[in-house]
Amino acid sequence: MTELAAQLPSAEEAKRWRGYAVDDVAGSRVGEVHRIFVDALDGTPTWVIVKRGRRFNRTLLSIPLRDCAASAGRIWVAHPSQAIRSSPAVDPRRPLLREHELTICAHYGIGEQVGRAAQVAWREAGAVTSRPG
Repeated sequence: MTELAAQLPSAEEAKRWRGYAVDDVAGSRVGEVHRIFVDALDGTPTWVIVKRGRRFNRTLLSIPLRDCAASAGRIWVAHPSQAIRSSPAVDPRRPLLREHELTICAHYGIGEQVGRAAQVAWREAGAVTSRPG
């Protein structure tokens, strides 16, 4: 197990984050955890899906789980709120395909040689890479 993997929460622990408040790197509220996505091959948690906005004007965005820390009913994200708010939208009922994940990774500056992008870049075009957990 890599050092990074040892620091990430298990899928079960990450699923308990549902409903937690989400704050950006400066401590400003961004939204709340709506769902967690997990890797389609091994079930490790990959993305936190954040619900922003009110009932009729709601947006669901993804944040790299590796960039989150949780405690006391909230998570903190190592990104400014503008980066989170401009993240590509996701449908939490549908799995993510390789191309969509690479787009989200690029948005957060994760190059294809590191992190989640490196994990999915080698997979077949159109492959399901993450699924709702």
